[in-house]
Amino acid sequence: MRLLLMSDTHLPLRAKALPPALLDEIPRADVVLHAGDWVDTATLDLLEARSRRLVGVHGNNDGPALRARLPEVAYADLDGLRFGVVHETGPAAGREARCAARFPHLDVLVFGHSHIPWDTTAPSGLRLLNPGSPTDRRRQPHCTYLTATVADGELTDVELHRLPPRS
Repeated sequence: MRLLLMSDTHLPLRAKALPPALLDEIPRADVVLHAGDWVDTATLDLLEARSRRLVGVHGNNDGPALRARLPEVAYADLDGLRFGVVHETGPAAGREARCAARFPHLDVLVFGHSHIPWDTTAPSGLRLLNPGSPTDRRRQPHCTYLTATVADGELTDVELHRLPPRS
């Protein structure tokens, strides 16, 4: 099972559209996970139309229309792994312990908010993944997203993709 992870698309505030390289990945994914801050409903509509399966949450920049359609936390069992998706996890310091305590039933937690790619594993075994942002790199050198594979209850091939600068 191929996964595509993204967050913090902030359309149309930070970009007018999702990058072509990211759009090309959507139909290749069995599941698309979006960790919030869509900003517009058109992006949600686009991902719902193009994705085989979409798991998404709202973020702090998402208004009433998105909050009506998306939960604050989403859960999915994907080929034997228990996934959670949430927008905010608080400061980097203590993140692993805080998330492991909040989500003791999960194997993988996908989150956003910081626009900073993150891939760590808590002592409890919880894997924490932040794909960064495909449209707003902030203080990062590149806009990014993640892909991964789930097979037989294992997460493998987690890859951070750097997107070319917008022209």
